[in-house]
Amino acid sequence: MSREVRAYAGVIRPPLQERARKLRSTGQTMVIDKGLGLSQTRALLELAGEYIDFIKLGFGTAALYPERLLREKVALIRGRGVEPYPGGTFFEVAVLQGRLEAFLVATWELGFRTVEVSDGTIDLCPREREQAIRTARALGFTVITEVGKKDGARELDPAAARAQVEADLAAGAAKVILEGRESGKGAGVYDGEGRLRPGILEELVAGLPDPGAVMWEAPLKAQQQELIARFGPNVNLGNVAPDEVIALEALRCGLRGDTLRLALEGAQTGGAGGAAD
Repeated sequence: MSREVRAYAGVIRPPLQERARKLRSTGQTMVIDKGLGLSQTRALLELAGEYIDFIKLGFGTAALYPERLLREKVALIRGRGVEPYPGGTFFEVAVLQGRLEAFLVATWELGFRTVEVSDGTIDLCPREREQAIRTARALGFTVITEVGKKDGARELDPAAARAQVEADLAAGAAKVILEGRESGKGAGVYDGEGRLRPGILEELVAGLPDPGAVMWEAPLKAQQQELIARFGPNVNLGNVAPDEVIALEALRCGLRGDTLRLALEGAQTGGAGGAAD
């Protein structure tokens, strides 16, 4: 998708110039959509479509749309170079009811080309999880998986999570999401207050062959800022609220004070980068 002309083009250069452009494999942003109507979706894409890579129809909300509107919404999103997909909870319900293949066929027929495989609430054995990924891939889907539980009492085991990321990628997943929930609290690498637990984060990423294959659910601004500081502007971030997309992109580009500081530090050490495609 071609980049639209902006009012300040040629006048102001983003301080963090290494921001990746679409189509990109890193620096991706996934928006969580809890029920936007067509007009709201159209307005979001018109303003911020350039900065969005995926829109997740959160939880099992896709099941509640009138079919005509769902088809139209999926086509609208994909027509702007963004990939929509149903939330992982919907996949888990299909597994529980023994309807996985029927769910995947219906999902494809509705126009989706990306699907999420997760076990945030249910439990899948390694063989079932791998088979679900391979089945979806065989039908033509791009598969995104999710690692971690939604139950805050089940603390993330970094070594086990890292092994699961590697197994999912080996089975054909294009991206692996680290669970952070809609709230960003009490799940994955976050404590009950939404603070990043750096020890767990570093143990998790240590030894990963491709950290860029991971997407971090980070709905809170402080989380986004910390992850950008740790991994750079092209970290993959998910569960971003629709009305926070432009604010997040400003963080990524150094157009907010919190990350403008990173650009200043980079300039002082000679580390400021150029634009990336």
